[in-house]
Amino acid sequence: MENNVKKQFDQAAPSYDDKHGKLIPCYEDFYGAAVTWADVANDAPYILDLGAGTGRLSAMMLEKYPGAHVTMVDFSEDMLEKAKARFAGHPNLEYIAADYLTYEFERSYCAIVSSLSIHHLTHEDKQVLFRKIHSMLKPGGVFVNADQAAGSSPAFVAEFKQLWLEAVTDTDLEPEDIEASKKRRLLDIDATLTDQLQWLCDAGFAEVDCVYRNREFTVFVARA
Repeated sequence: MENNVKKQFDQAAPSYDDKHGKLIPCYEDFYGAAVTWADVANDAPYILDLGAGTGRLSAMMLEKYPGAHVTMVDFSEDMLEKAKARFAGHPNLEYIAADYLTYEFERSYCAIVSSLSIHHLTHEDKQVLFRKIHSMLKPGGVFVNADQAAGSSPAFVAEFKQLWLEAVTDTDLEPEDIEASKKRRLLDIDATLTDQLQWLCDAGFAEVDCVYRNREFTVFVARA
């Protein structure tokens, strides 16, 4: 499964930024909520972006915290190359081409963020990752995950998919771009909202909540 996901995103890397926002009908609110809730009491925080891709979320975090030290990790080298081009000449940035589930990070972080990545993991690996994230946060640190959550029943899952398809079809995306996105979404392993909140509690977080949801697009916040 991991190799299939990596292949899909390597292929999407060249034009990913041009189409990404149009493939998420609630893009501005979705990412905006993640940045708003990734709040730390530090002007120069250490931030880790899991599954950073081309660096869209990291860019927003740097707008909020210009003095931040940001580490971007992604298993798609092609995606990270786009991130390096985006941030050319920017100080205090680190790029790691690796599987964040197994990579041994050497520091702790004020904030750990992720966007549309963790849902590719199996449910068991999601729980492993949440425990790992909790262990890597500084006291009082925050984890913000802007990701997908499955509907609570097969009917809701089907309705979410249909509404997404109607929304992206109503953009100026080419049919082949929509088909490519549909193909990538076949690899998704979405967990329900309630399961993910419970797994975050089980991982040891003191406070967890869903702070934004638009159908499957969901922002989770967990405080250490």
